[in-house]
Amino acid sequence: MKDRIILHSDCNNFFASVECAENPLLWEVPLAVAGDPERRRGIILAKNEIAKRYGVKTAEPIWQALKKCPDLVIVPPRHKLYEEYSERINKIYADFTDLVERFSIDESWLDVTGSTKLFGDGKQIADTIRSRIKKEIGITVSVGVSFNKIFAKMGSDYKKPDATTVISRENYKEIIYPLPVSSMIFIGKRAGEKLYKANIRTVGDLAASDDAFTEKLLGKTGLVLLEYARGEDKSPVAKIGYEREIKSIGKGLTFSRNLVGIEDIRKGLSVLCEYIAVKMREKGLKCTVVTVHIKDTNFKTISRQKHIDKPTYLAKEIFETAEELITSNWSMKKPIRMITVTGSGFVSGSVGGQMSLFEDAEEQKEENLERAIDKIRKTYGKNSIKKANIINNDLGID
Repeated sequence: MKDRIILHSDCNNFFASVECAENPLLWEVPLAVAGDPERRRGIILAKNEIAKRYGVKTAEPIWQALKKCPDLVIVPPRHKLYEEYSERINKIYADFTDLVERFSIDESWLDVTGSTKLFGDGKQIADTIRSRIKKEIGITVSVGVSFNKIFAKMGSDYKKPDATTVISRENYKEIIYPLPVSSMIFIGKRAGEKLYKANIRTVGDLAASDDAFTEKLLGKTGLVLLEYARGEDKSPVAKIGYEREIKSIGKGLTFSRNLVGIEDIRKGLSVLCEYIAVKMREKGLKCTVVTVHIKDTNFKTISRQKHIDKPTYLAKEIFETAEELITSNWSMKKPIRMITVTGSGFVSGSVGGQMSLFEDAEEQKEENLERAIDKIRKTYGKNSIKKANIINNDLGID
């Protein structure tokens, strides 16, 4: 059977590159896109190549980056602008194939197996895409070309910026197998640590591992990772417009000051639970599991979750569950730096649990209220209607 030709295109330093494309003078200085230090969200989200040469790293605090590079120019993120650039870039991909699967705002897979008669082989298509994006959009991309999605992704990571890397049947062991096992997609920190302790240090070590041993070490996920390492991934590239099944919807906030006591916690939770409830209603999904992540002032995080009997997409019910999780597992005297609330275990929004007539009427009343608020905010803006407890707050809650 003939191999597929899969591309993975990854925009280089995407947020920072967009800012430089908008203001070309920024190409000449060390630049970083970062959160708001006044709201304690001051971490580096992206940096350009000059900043990278100073050792500036993504996810490090602004103060640490400034110690490495005192002349670092810092700009706030403009997510709407980045989405617009992403749309323009993906339209270029669509000129080559209708099999374009977005992996993130700045990464996409393309299956160009059926496009070679029109546009040349995989490398030629990748080089043409790089050239067009540089000329038409003003930023660079790195592209991996391979016979499956996993190796194509690893190819785009292999050489940056503005490069094409071909990983073929003939050279994949030479290129891929010496890489650290942690460099392979879907191997997180915990799995990487387990593999390292088991003396599985490279992708080649993983590919050569015993199936039963790896399954015992990592469960069924281990067997999937073995397939990936051995080049046996057969997952298809989805068509344009395909949406992955949503597994969870969450929202986190780092507050301008620490939360202390139940009133502070309620203010933070009210905004988070409203946000995810709105998203669920938009998608027509109800959750059966609520999870709360709490980060303290020492950056230590605990996670607690609860299964709920009756699926819901109402902020009031999600809030009550989240509040119960926190009050049952956290001392009200201990300050909180960040909270994340997540809904998961989705069922269709038309599905509900067994209720009495009274409960049914109360739930319908609450749903009507929350949907009315959704409509007002959609028409007049998100700040057109607010809960009284967050007006003029000092927690950095909009």
